[in-house]
Amino acid sequence: MESRGMKKWRPFATMPEQYIGLKEMINKQAEVAQPILTDEQMEQINFILIEALHTNKQVYLTYYKRGQCITETGFIQFVDSLGDLFIFIDDVFELKNKMRLSELIDVRLA
Repeated sequence: MESRGMKKWRPFATMPEQYIGLKEMINKQAEVAQPILTDEQMEQINFILIEALHTNKQVYLTYYKRGQCITETGFIQFVDSLGDLFIFIDDVFELKNKMRLSELIDVRLA
């Protein structure tokens, strides 16, 4: 007599759409709304960005992306207040990341 092996578990994986739907529901429950910053907070963020740019200090960046607040460390390379963007170099992979200033939630010097 031959064993069925992994075939016996196939009935539980017959509807992959169900697992995709469940994963999407779980991700939507974990989403948060983008925080609204005051003018004072935006000025403080701008001041720290400019300071980090000129002194080449490492910063902790917290930004909002697709319903999540993400924190990364890196170095500021370029800031354009009028164009609403800045470029920072990721500390882990040393990649250049271009990001909008409006996505920033918090910036702290390391």
